[in-house]
This record gives sequence, C-alpha cells and structure tokens, in this order.
Amino acid sequence: MILRVPYIAEETIERDAEALLEQYTPKCMKIRTPIPIDNIVEKYLKLRVEFNDLRRLFGLPGHREPDIFGTIWLKSGEIVIDESLDPEEYPLREERYRFTLAHEVGHWRLHRPLVQDTQRSIVVCRSSQANERLELQANLYASCILMPRKLVMEWRDKLGNDHPYILRRKSFFGLPYDIDPKLAGVLRFFEQSDLYNFARPFAEKFRVSPTAMRIRLEKLGLIRLEVPRPESLLARA
Repeated sequence: MILRVPYIAEETIERDAEALLEQYTPKCMKIRTPIPIDNIVEKYLKLRVEFNDLRRLFGLPGHREPDIFGTIWLKSGEIVIDESLDPEEYPLREERYRFTLAHEVGHWRLHRPLVQDTQRSIVVCRSSQANERLELQANLYASCILMPRKLVMEWRDKLGNDHPYILRRKSFFGLPYDIDPKLAGVLRFFEQSDLYNFARPFAEKFRVSPTAMRIRLEKLGLIRLEVPRPESLLARA
C-alpha cells in the first residue's frame, strides 16, 4: 500500500532541504561539496542506517536486480538500504547509495508528519513506483540536498559563463530532427550523451550520478535543448 501524500510545491521542498543544511552546518563553517549525507543522517537527524537484502527481507522471489533500494520506518527512524548499494563492498555504486540515503531523508522530513498511529509507518521505495507522488517528492528532496542550488550556481559561475548551456538538437544529412522515428532515437542518444558529458564534472564534484546531475541542471535552467528551425526546401535548392 502506497502512502498517499498531498501536493507539496517544489519551492517548499527545496526550502526545507536548504533549512536542513543550514541547521546541520555550524555557523562558523560553510557547507561544501560533496554534501556529507551520512553525517547528516546519523549524527544530526539521529536516524539508524543498516544494510540488508531487501528482496529477501520483503519476501520477493528470484535473484534479479533489486526493485527495492531503500526503505524507512517513519515512526522509529530506521533506514534499511539494500546491501547491493553498500559503498564499502561496492564503491562504484556510492553515488546511487548517497542518492538513496538522501531520498529516505526526504521521506523523513516531508512525509513523517503525515503518518498517524493508525497508518502504516513504513515507506518501501520501489523503482517500479518511481512516478508516484510520494517518490517524486523524495527524489526532488534528495536532489536539493545533495546538489544545493547555491553551490551548483557557484560552481557553474567558475566556468566563466552565467548563461544556460544550450545544446542544439542535431539533424543528420540536413533532415529535420523528427522526420523519422528511428533517426529521432539516434539523435536523442547523442543528445543525452552530450548532456551527460556536460554534467559529468558537476556530478564528480557533488558525488552524484551524471543522470541526477543532468536533471538538476535542467531544473535550475542551466542547461537546455534548443529545437532547430526546420530548413526550407527552397533554401537548400
């Protein structure tokens, strides 16, 4: 059963993430990248974190890639992350671990007040339910706390250009972008590759995945795609 949650404005979610960072950071210090999400969770929020096989814990059959990467008990403050994301055992998955942990913080901050004694207090985060409002809100919270607007903007300014990075949509052999579905698929692949390449140094700085960084940069209006104007057949004649 999915916990039903009300609409929360994106600005409200971002403000709460910023407030948490300010509360965590001593007044004499400045928050820096990468955001110390482990310390925020365990030392400041006093939440307990452990690793477990979540497929086994919830009785899911098979040995496929886990559909559940994290879960949180909103009453007790216990977070369980799937053992496949343990950064000590799988250091290459640290970015996914950090985002999952920050995602659970989003549930704690946004959704814990909604849980009554008569409701289920556990939130199981399944990839198959990623488009549910509950999960979208937690994802946004994770993005805001791991990639704070102020720090992203500051680092973007170091590139010496405060204008959005505009990626021009490609067309091959002079054909319009959407003239053929197969061609469009090829072009989207190259577009995403370009966006990932642009986002990668940001991702390394904030210790998140290029995908998460690309989405954050788009949300902040720092990168966008530009649709080319269709070329006139007469102009090419």
